[in-house]
Amino acid sequence: MKALSAATPDAMLASARRTLAVEAEAIVALQARLDNAFVRAAQLILACPGRVVVSGIGKTGHIARKIAATLASTGTPAFFLHAAEAVHGDLGMLTSQDVLLAISYSGSGQELLTILPAARRLGAPVIAMTGNAASDLARDADVHLDVGVAKEACPLNLAPTASTTVALALGDALAVACLEARGFGSEDFARSHPGGALGRQLLTHVSDVMRAGDALPVAQLDASISHVLEIMSAKGMGMAIAVDPGKRPQGIFTDGDLRRLIERRGDIRGLTLESVMTRDPRVIDPDALAATAAREMDDGRITQMLVCDQEGVLIGALHMHDLMAAKVI
Repeated sequence: MKALSAATPDAMLASARRTLAVEAEAIVALQARLDNAFVRAAQLILACPGRVVVSGIGKTGHIARKIAATLASTGTPAFFLHAAEAVHGDLGMLTSQDVLLAISYSGSGQELLTILPAARRLGAPVIAMTGNAASDLARDADVHLDVGVAKEACPLNLAPTASTTVALALGDALAVACLEARGFGSEDFARSHPGGALGRQLLTHVSDVMRAGDALPVAQLDASISHVLEIMSAKGMGMAIAVDPGKRPQGIFTDGDLRRLIERRGDIRGLTLESVMTRDPRVIDPDALAATAAREMDDGRITQMLVCDQEGVLIGALHMHDLMAAKVI
């Protein structure tokens, strides 16, 4: 083994570029040879009433796990089944309603070949992903997907590199083809990712984050400025909401309005809320997405928004900080 000092920066960059070039060429070659076998595999997955059980061992096991995760997050129920664990009891996870996606570059992995007859007895269709069309796994499957590569990126042509990249890319292609065939949209994706940024944006509604009830800084139209300032300080929303006897908002008075009013008038003690409020405040429906509220607040360069029901009655209010705390923005 050469000393590490021989690994110069230029040599390392050249090695990285060769690796990427080999793997890119392998994916391009895969793209060119896609045929009706891919269509049949996608159709089996789309028609599956159960789940896609993705199995492999070793490096292909890691690829299988990722493919299962991608399928599951894009509308195709799926899980990973370790081939070695399958032959020691976990095969009970496979049912007649499922599709088995078996991945082995050589197509001769003994563990996968052992579970194949069990899948057959159950009546579960088998999709094989191998680099050897003449292998036992390829021949015994209902559909064979060829992930063969001309060479590995490893200079010894031993470590699975280009071959695992191609298998992963083909798994992504299957997931996306099924996603599009199902009409799986961004809202469907969000339901599978409720903890992610997209999930929060597409699943969080105004009613989920608005302040309501006693938290609202509400005052009557004839309230004095001193009373209004007490309400604003107590509620901490940087505003007061002027409502009529039917609890319909007539205007708002914000911290910014207060500063401008003092600059303009000086002594404001004799004023009422109705005389200083900003009329026709921005209002949004409680069922609207919180992300929509954030966008409208940003467009209007405001930091607060009122929430009203279909009759125009005030039921809540939003501050930009509420949306930030909910990680909608």
